[in-house]
Amino acid sequence: MMKRIECAKPTDENSPAIYRWEHDYKHESSPRSGRPAVTEPLALASGSLKRYDPLASASGSVSVVRFTGSGKLLTTSFPSLKCWGVVTHLLRSLYVSATTTLILVAALSVSAQRKPSEATRPFVVMSSQSLDDLQKTLQPDNKTVELIDSAGMQLRVAVQHEKNKAGAAAELHDASDDVYYVLDGSATLVLGGKLDAPKETDPGEWRSPRILNGKTVEIRKGDLVVVPRGTPHQRSTENKDFTMILIKIYSEPLKKRT
Repeated sequence: MMKRIECAKPTDENSPAIYRWEHDYKHESSPRSGRPAVTEPLALASGSLKRYDPLASASGSVSVVRFTGSGKLLTTSFPSLKCWGVVTHLLRSLYVSATTTLILVAALSVSAQRKPSEATRPFVVMSSQSLDDLQKTLQPDNKTVELIDSAGMQLRVAVQHEKNKAGAAAELHDASDDVYYVLDGSATLVLGGKLDAPKETDPGEWRSPRILNGKTVEIRKGDLVVVPRGTPHQRSTENKDFTMILIKIYSEPLKKRT
């Protein structure tokens, strides 16, 4: 009958102990614990095979495992758990290294596959003469002509003509910016302030009969106006003839017009 093997002796019920697994299969407390060494030979039954420690590659090499709490009771009853703790620690380290390597390889692969985007539509170049000709086609009506197909883009460019148009509602856009470049004529703008009793006609689009505490400006041929999103604005062309390039920048791509 093989005698019961006591693998290690606790030094204190409430403190951790560090054990070293050596080639002679003895367990000694670590010098770092500050306690006297406790050495007890590991008895083997007659005729049993000698155990081999795969982690020790040279004479005198040592592996360290820390056992605390309930783990101390288990390792006292099952000595092989100590060796298993060393093995699992090594496997865990290998797993972390392999995972890190795979992530780096994947990141480099994605970076290598990136390439510039391609144009979604042809570019547009308009001479001053072509713009003049376009303006004539808009008169004398209040009309707007789109210069590009904006579907799927966050940009709209148009030429807009207004004549003797009064009483237009004040506007505010939550998700778009406006740029005006005056091609001909003049108009009166009210900018800033606050909308009076605003109503949301479409998501993010607000309308009001008037603007409170806004600033009134007169714009003429050659002037440029930038109206950031969230800015109340109102335009009047009463007794005036006015043509401008309208540029709008949206936060989301535009849907195709039906």
